[in-house]
Amino acid sequence: MNGSFETDYETILRKVDEIDPLQYARTRNYINGAVTHLSPYISRGVISTKQVLNSVLEKGYDSRQIEIFIKELCWRDYFQRVAQHKNLDQDIRQPQQPVSNYEIPVSIIKATTGIEGIDEAIKELYNTGYMHNHCRMYTASLVCNIAKSYWYQPSRWMYYHLLDGDWASNSCSWQWVAGSNSNKKYYFNQENINKYTQTSQSNTFLDTSYEAIQSMETPASLVFTQEFIPEINLPSFTPIHIDSSLPAFIYNYYNLDPTWHKEVPGNRILLIEPDFFSKYPVSRRCIDFMLSLSKNIPGVQVYTGSFQSLVNEYKFESIFYKEHPLNTGYTGTEESRDWISHETTEYYSSFFGYWKKIEKQLFKAN
Repeated sequence: MNGSFETDYETILRKVDEIDPLQYARTRNYINGAVTHLSPYISRGVISTKQVLNSVLEKGYDSRQIEIFIKELCWRDYFQRVAQHKNLDQDIRQPQQPVSNYEIPVSIIKATTGIEGIDEAIKELYNTGYMHNHCRMYTASLVCNIAKSYWYQPSRWMYYHLLDGDWASNSCSWQWVAGSNSNKKYYFNQENINKYTQTSQSNTFLDTSYEAIQSMETPASLVFTQEFIPEINLPSFTPIHIDSSLPAFIYNYYNLDPTWHKEVPGNRILLIEPDFFSKYPVSRRCIDFMLSLSKNIPGVQVYTGSFQSLVNEYKFESIFYKEHPLNTGYTGTEESRDWISHETTEYYSSFFGYWKKIEKQLFKAN
């Protein structure tokens, strides 16, 4: 199911084992490069960044030799750390400027911008739930910096469709492109997109210099905008069966780790909160992906409702859950996620500052 994104745990572990971090470093910016396609499993908490890093290092690579690969894993942890300190539903560092609208260009929704590399990437997103990271940056730049749409609604549109949707990574990245989480905006031109998306277009509105793009009027294909109105399809409520003598282990959209307390008897519950998905909506494909991944967890039961209603109805004596910035209203025992570094918890306004701290820990043996 879901294109190339199989959901059984053994297949996912094989994907981890197949990583070539050197080839990844050389080709990752190209749409046909040796990217890992592990992001959906990391975002859903099936595997962790630390687990992936350890798997690669166990093959004997020197840390410095695969620094680019390690940095990309650390970016994911960094975004989560930012989310622990900042409200990512608003501008993080400064307002996005200029802004002409708070919607999303119709041609983005319809994949009719006229830029083949972007239109094909949007179609792939709709068909598979995946978009290459470089294409995400192109799309965000087109929307925020050329169409001058405020980043929030367009970022929700992309998050809605992504199997690897992670609100921290998605929001921080859109704001980085738009200049509200960075010192300058990200721009690209037709030559750049041709190189990395294997297209050969010319005479488009992007077929000009970077300087001209930064000062251009919004092209006709991006002028018309619309509100993004998501459809939300959640499983209906069905009663679950509880053994009140056992603890409850709460799984959710961001924690589907089948190894978590695997040897401990307990009530394993995938919590699907309607209020959460109203605030951070995702597509039916993403919901189905989550449900399919949850089948790796023996005995898991699906509960659609709020955390509080679950607790009130079943009167658990002990509840365990993994930390995540979007877990609100949870009570019980919060357990740490598997960070690459558990020591670096403070807020850094840039990845560079965060990386310099992590780098000392990762490479101290060298």
